[in-house]
Amino acid sequence: MTEPQVWTLIGVFGASIFGIQGIVISSFRREMQSIRNELKSEMTSMRNELITRMDTRFDQLDRNVNRLAAR
Repeated sequence: MTEPQVWTLIGVFGASIFGIQGIVISSFRREMQSIRNELKSEMTSMRNELITRMDTRFDQLDRNVNRLAAR
């Protein structure tokens, strides 16, 4: 355990483990950000579609109420 080569190998191994860990974490973070952006755009599009459908339904309801009121 007193050989310099052993400590050098331990240091290289430790540094490589930390380096790989950093790469994996940053890759995972980028992937999660990408998924978040996709979900956000899907939610926005669903919200816009729901608003459009609700406006159409309310317009139809308003027309029906006006027809009933005219009678």
